[in-house]
Amino acid sequence: MAEPAPADAKPPNTISLRAPSKYVADPSKSPTTSGDAFVSPPLAWLWRTWAVTHSTLSMWRSARNVRITYKPYKPSSSPSLPVANDNLVEYEKKSGKGGIKRVEGIERPDPKIPGAWTWRGKGLLVIASSHWEVLGWGERPLLGDMGEGVECWAVTWFAPTLFTQEGVDIYSDRREGLSKETVEAIVKALKELKDAPKVVELVEKHMQEVEISLPWKEGK
Repeated sequence: MAEPAPADAKPPNTISLRAPSKYVADPSKSPTTSGDAFVSPPLAWLWRTWAVTHSTLSMWRSARNVRITYKPYKPSSSPSLPVANDNLVEYEKKSGKGGIKRVEGIERPDPKIPGAWTWRGKGLLVIASSHWEVLGWGERPLLGDMGEGVECWAVTWFAPTLFTQEGVDIYSDRREGLSKETVEAIVKALKELKDAPKVVELVEKHMQEVEISLPWKEGK
């Protein structure tokens, strides 16, 4: 059983990533690019809306303002069951025409891999499922004219499915995206994942910005 993330785990202020579980012998003890052990993000830290700023996934090439909202799923009747996430993906067509596209799902933590989840769609998508993992997460101070405070970042990896190849996304808690310095540091760390040469190749060949055009469209 994977150890749950400590609720009071402090967000890292340096960028360090782990390889996806499929590439390591013991996913429960994955080292990071800094040599430290990987620590999962607390659920409360993950529960927010994230802008997808960069991705290797081709499905986002024709989209803009891609965002993912995680929040706690309604409590289970059994207190022994792990906490589930409600997952809402929203995006707009790159042309700006039409409304907001939505994909809704529920995801539960993987029992053997920390910081990993199994997603299943809602409604007509209930037959669809996927596996994803947090490769790294943290907070960095905003610099210069970007204002005060911190920017939160996360890197996620998605296992291949019948319809999509494996891929990597970079998240920002800011609608306008991450600072250039943070993006460059994340991409550099991704290219240092020597245990996962396929991921390095994906990043080198396919990592691209996902268009952000503010303001986001809102509403149903």
